[in-house]
Amino acid sequence: MDNNYPLHDIDYGTPKSVSEKTVTLEIDGFEVTVPQGTSLMRAAVVAGTQIPKLCATDSLEPFGSCRLCLVEIEGRKGFPASCTTPAEAGMVVRTQTPHLAELRRGVMELYISDHPLDCLTCAANGDCELQDMAGVVGLRDVRYGYQGLNHLKDQADTSNPYFTYDPSKCIVCNRCVRACEETQGTFALTISGRGFESRVSASESQPFMDSECVSCGACVNVCPTATLMEKTVIEAGQPDHSVLTTCAYCGVGCGFKADMKGSEVVRMTPWKDGKANEGHACIKGRFAWGYATHKDRILKPMIRKHITDPWQEVSWETAINHAASEFRRIQAESGVDSIGGITSSRCTNEESYLVQKLVRAAFRNNNVDTCARVCHSPTGYGLGQTYGTSAGTQTFKSVEKPTSS
Repeated sequence: MDNNYPLHDIDYGTPKSVSEKTVTLEIDGFEVTVPQGTSLMRAAVVAGTQIPKLCATDSLEPFGSCRLCLVEIEGRKGFPASCTTPAEAGMVVRTQTPHLAELRRGVMELYISDHPLDCLTCAANGDCELQDMAGVVGLRDVRYGYQGLNHLKDQADTSNPYFTYDPSKCIVCNRCVRACEETQGTFALTISGRGFESRVSASESQPFMDSECVSCGACVNVCPTATLMEKTVIEAGQPDHSVLTTCAYCGVGCGFKADMKGSEVVRMTPWKDGKANEGHACIKGRFAWGYATHKDRILKPMIRKHITDPWQEVSWETAINHAASEFRRIQAESGVDSIGGITSSRCTNEESYLVQKLVRAAFRNNNVDTCARVCHSPTGYGLGQTYGTSAGTQTFKSVEKPTSS
């Protein structure tokens, strides 16, 4: 099966509404029906229109700070932000008009007037939302010049081993701060200062490595510029394709996109449709993937008859037959109860079922257990009391809709 995947997923701008009620409205002359509570920005994407945006992304709650996603609503004054305006039945919305185009160019002009113009040598070149939006709104000149107060000489923080923070490229969209709060829950980032002095800072202006940052990469994942950038991308350049995979560190099963250049992994990006992680990851899955190409990585099955013997590479068939014969030998020598099986608490229900079936049907005993029975008994009790079920192998979505106890 070809598991190549697009480098960039469709970004709907705001999270999906779970309402069962729907509303029908008109956007740029097209009728669209969406769940009640859906933002105009997301409704426009459903209708096939991408409204320019910088502070909005569908993994975070709407914020309405960049003022790039303004729209016109028939019968209403002003130009509301589409990310924070819910769709209503009968609305007539226009996302592209000469007046909106002028407003958006003006907003973008202000951003670019305090941003380095080093696109050709920037690590985010080709993967920069600010660059993309400047092109989308048709910005061709900046009337304000680049003299006077600016942040172009702000020093980068390279203290984190996995990513850099370059405040000279920050547009203070707040995405990283919100991701640290909403996605990770660490609250390591904040906006320090006011007005012109506003800048993202980690734990009262400390370097990232001296802060409460846990290097989960949620902030890097949502940054629309090169302000927060993986060091592997800075060194290797932008990837050219992605492959869907599963993190190999533990049994949770987090879905990832391995962003590649040819056969070289450039970065690991948590997959937004991963059922176990929904676009988030821990430090190991996000950054510690060097094992994928490590010289000591074992790529083929190996066997040895005695601990003193050297390992020998064999086929999978040979390896499986060897394991089966050893199981039979041990039982012949020490009795049918001499072997058994145990599963991790992070195995799926299906995996645990297969292990117990192997033990009972093939090993012919009942020596089977799971870590979940012992170390996760408090987890099961807590889930049962809170959500009405003790099942721990659930997706996020199933927990969001608890059953009655």
